[in-house]
Amino acid sequence: MAAMAAANPNFVARQRAIYDAAHVKPPLARKRQPRRCTAGDHGEEQRQLTRCDESSGSPVRRRSADATISIMDLTSTSDGQVTDSSEDDINPRKVRTPLAVAPARGKEERAVMKTRPAAEGGKRWCPGIDTKLVAFLLTVPSLIVFLGGRNGEQPVVEIEAAMPGRARDEVVSFLQRKTAHNDRLLGGLLADGFDQKTCHSRYQSAVYRRNAGRQPSQHLVSKLRSHEALQRRCGPGTAAYTNALEQLKSGKSVASPECRYLVSISYRGLGNRILAAASAFFYALLTDRVLLVDPSHMMDELFCEPFPNTTWLLPPGFPLLNYQSFYLDTPERFGRMREDGVLGAGETNGSAPAELPAFAYIHLDYNQTDHDKLFFCDDDQRVLRDIQWLVMRTDSYIVPGLFLVKAFQEELGMLFPEPDTVFHHLGRYLFHPTNPVWGLIARYYRAHLASARRVVGIQVRVFPWEAESPEILEQIKTCTQSERLLPAVLDEEEDDDEPAAAGAQQPTAVLVTSLKGWYSDKMKEMYWERATADGKVVVVDQPSHEETQRYNVRSHEHKAWAEVYLLSVANMLVTTGQSTFGYVAQGLGGLKPWVLHHVANGTVGWPCSRDVSMEPCFHVPPLYDCKRREDAGLIVPHVRHCGDLPAGLKLVDRREW
Repeated sequence: MAAMAAANPNFVARQRAIYDAAHVKPPLARKRQPRRCTAGDHGEEQRQLTRCDESSGSPVRRRSADATISIMDLTSTSDGQVTDSSEDDINPRKVRTPLAVAPARGKEERAVMKTRPAAEGGKRWCPGIDTKLVAFLLTVPSLIVFLGGRNGEQPVVEIEAAMPGRARDEVVSFLQRKTAHNDRLLGGLLADGFDQKTCHSRYQSAVYRRNAGRQPSQHLVSKLRSHEALQRRCGPGTAAYTNALEQLKSGKSVASPECRYLVSISYRGLGNRILAAASAFFYALLTDRVLLVDPSHMMDELFCEPFPNTTWLLPPGFPLLNYQSFYLDTPERFGRMREDGVLGAGETNGSAPAELPAFAYIHLDYNQTDHDKLFFCDDDQRVLRDIQWLVMRTDSYIVPGLFLVKAFQEELGMLFPEPDTVFHHLGRYLFHPTNPVWGLIARYYRAHLASARRVVGIQVRVFPWEAESPEILEQIKTCTQSERLLPAVLDEEEDDDEPAAAGAQQPTAVLVTSLKGWYSDKMKEMYWERATADGKVVVVDQPSHEETQRYNVRSHEHKAWAEVYLLSVANMLVTTGQSTFGYVAQGLGGLKPWVLHHVANGTVGWPCSRDVSMEPCFHVPPLYDCKRREDAGLIVPHVRHCGDLPAGLKLVDRREW
């Protein structure tokens, strides 16, 4: 310091001037009056927030306990100062007032400060508010509240002082969830580089989920990047795709084709279409085929493109003009060609490449034949490997059946070391709501779920022709209360609950989805007319009740997809057995649901049971092993029969069996 001062005589004077400008001495105060911070210390607006205690020099909060300060309102100016913009939305022309922040100091200035007395008269300098503001935010118990944003915008959060008596461990902090789930790429599952404006949901979804979800394997992440490159290299608009179309038009096969393709037919309900597309992608990923999804049934309006810089939608002008009508009588049906001997199987008696058809139709609908189920056998997979074009029809989740194919098992073990996460990973990778649907999701979440202590989703699958069932309603009540998902209610004579102070606790939000509104109305009445046994507040709501299922109606399809997604962001989930709607929600959310058993003859043996995994059930699987006639549910440890449909198959965690 002495050497520096000698070299530059003005150094000390300049540093002292900087110090004095930032810390003007406080004016004289009357005896025993707390010294107020001056404008030089903190600015006019900051004096309302902070005063300096005379004895300690520490800032003391003047903001009332119920006041709020938005963390989004603290912004930085071009010169590095922190400003309070809390009133800017109300008065956009208001000039922002700088909050006092201690200026950055170099080594020389800090050396000068160390030699300076704490303050004239033995009083300490009142430090800048930056460190104290941080300490305040970290130490005060916080409640995170949504502030409404525009369609598709990132949710805005605000910190509010916790109310007296609120149990901190019961407070669900959206900021904590945002911090914990800030991996917008889901552990590498998603590719970076998409235009966020075209699909808000892709990188925002993690913030809304209360369950962080499972992490994908690095082998799966690498495989997805490789498959994206394949889609770009061989997909629509490329020379390889044009050549493949010409080969298809010729009606002839080609030995060792440069690119191979799988076309997935879209049909039936939304849940069926999602499971079918996920199944087709799973098979395409395993066999290095380009996936092309039939864009009918609004597949192009409900989901964003999953692959960067290419499309997964089958373009117009596909040579197989009637492919959407392929069914059991289609001559190119693989099972029929196997049954008629047109195609052999195996490496020794299989057909030569020149004898293979230009395409094969894979029929895996509910009425598939035993020959169609040969698709799940090793020998037949070797034949299919050499056919350039495959067209697949299924409305089910065929993945468990492919885990039985020995040729795939080693690769599947590396891709999915946790077999019960297949749809969880592939669903989050593929299915991102388009912006109109995401707007429905985000607005409903902010209005009804954001401030809830926890969210319980209840999916009630009833058919339009079915009358409202008191038995199903009682089943839902018994299930949710006996499993402690929701609190019981007091009898009328016990209902002496005194109302708590307004806003004194966060509620449990119950999200009901059903075609009918009767079930949610009855539950809402119950929790309004009776107090809960534990004193907790329960709020029941249902986004829509269309009363009847309508296919290919834009508003209906948008609402259905939004409600599936909203169910997936719940903390806990109750679903109806055998419902593809519930299967999709539980898989996307990574939730093992409580499954409502079907009511038989107006009676219910046991209202619900916890599912063994979050994976969907394959409703019409092969019943036996291809060669040994062994029960398909006993061949490998991670494929078991479904709890809601004993004939079905589902993937489970092998460690639990």
